[in-house]
Amino acid sequence: MASGMQEKQYTPSLLSFFIYNPTFGPREGEEEKKILFYHPSDVEKNEKIRNVGLCEAIVQFTRTFCPTKPAKSLHTQKNRQFFFEPEENFWMVMVVRNPMIEKPNKDGKPPTVEYQEEEMLDTVYGAVVRQCYSMYKVSLSAVLEFYLQTLHLQSCDLLDVFGGISFFPLDKMTYLKIQSFVNRVEESLSLIKYTAFLYNDQLIWSGLEQDDMRILYKYLTTSLFPRHSEPEVGGVKKVAEERPTNLKDPEAKFRFPKIFVSAEDGYEELHLIVYKVHSLLCFLIASVELTREFCEQLDSLVGPQLTLLASDICEQFTINRRISGPEKEPQFKFIYFNHMNLAEKSTIHMRKTASVCLTSVHPDLMKILGDINCDFARVDEDEEIIVKAMTDYWVVGKKSDQRELYVILNQKNANLIEVNEEVKRLCATQFNNIFFLD
Repeated sequence: MASGMQEKQYTPSLLSFFIYNPTFGPREGEEEKKILFYHPSDVEKNEKIRNVGLCEAIVQFTRTFCPTKPAKSLHTQKNRQFFFEPEENFWMVMVVRNPMIEKPNKDGKPPTVEYQEEEMLDTVYGAVVRQCYSMYKVSLSAVLEFYLQTLHLQSCDLLDVFGGISFFPLDKMTYLKIQSFVNRVEESLSLIKYTAFLYNDQLIWSGLEQDDMRILYKYLTTSLFPRHSEPEVGGVKKVAEERPTNLKDPEAKFRFPKIFVSAEDGYEELHLIVYKVHSLLCFLIASVELTREFCEQLDSLVGPQLTLLASDICEQFTINRRISGPEKEPQFKFIYFNHMNLAEKSTIHMRKTASVCLTSVHPDLMKILGDINCDFARVDEDEEIIVKAMTDYWVVGKKSDQRELYVILNQKNANLIEVNEEVKRLCATQFNNIFFLD
């Protein structure tokens, strides 16, 4: 909530999130059996049943108009409800309070509340519900509960629709060092099935399938690490739900997060081990319950090597920043997304905190980007849209060959031809090896 001299502004907030299956409690008095998950958990039982029943009735009612496409959202003055059926008869519902402005009145009268429901985009918050399903798949309800607690709906935008991955550019020698490290670990310890590396929330290497890595990337960068903020011991720390300070302590307890990844016959339950050296994160995914002997062996193999790798990658990071030039305010900012490899890049978003994504442009411009994305989603053809905002900014969207590029230009005196030429120059300098239709 942001306060001003005359009025108070309230951002969107999560009221409730629940999962239900209408076939689990078909008889009267068994309604509670339908509810598989409910957040917040301290809500009274009858209120849970009432809220689930209302959503079930709305979904059934909308089926009378289109049996194959039930409701996706319900707009009211105060709230907005989002419905998602990821699997047959399993429904996820998210209820969000609309943003609002509270204006004080004279003579001691109650303040006037103005709801700004038009500020919310269904595509953005619908994507948030689908992310919740992914979190539920990767680690069931325990992580979903924590994910919902760290969810900042006021920061959700176009990047949530894409659900992409930011990649870290490496030189060949450093990449080969990481490849050698991964091969050595997986050959020495047969229980390690997959390995992944992140640096400053950017993916360096992954042995997982693309869809699994997409889910795990979101889980790791939003849910797992905000609660692991304790200082590093000796430069290297092992992150787990319970991390012993001394591996040789006979009383030490080991409990690693469980995750589920795709397998030929469904999903496979695995255990996640995370090592952190400064800004480098190494994820090792093991296939069975981990013993003390295994952890000691892993620690002796991984710890010393990661310190050297972290130094090399940090040096590469410094080189990349030097090549990109000084950090001055550019005339344009952009978001790029590739649907084929899930690569995303944004100069609009500033450095992310543990749970909040900060942007360097006005929310009205972010909403225009979302509106353009909605237009792109309605058609399969490649196209380009150019908009001039009320603030004299130019906003350009290009969709071409499974790629999308959104540009915000601060050139209020430019005309349409000049804006188009400026975007062409941007594509030539920032995306010279990527084909965009003109």
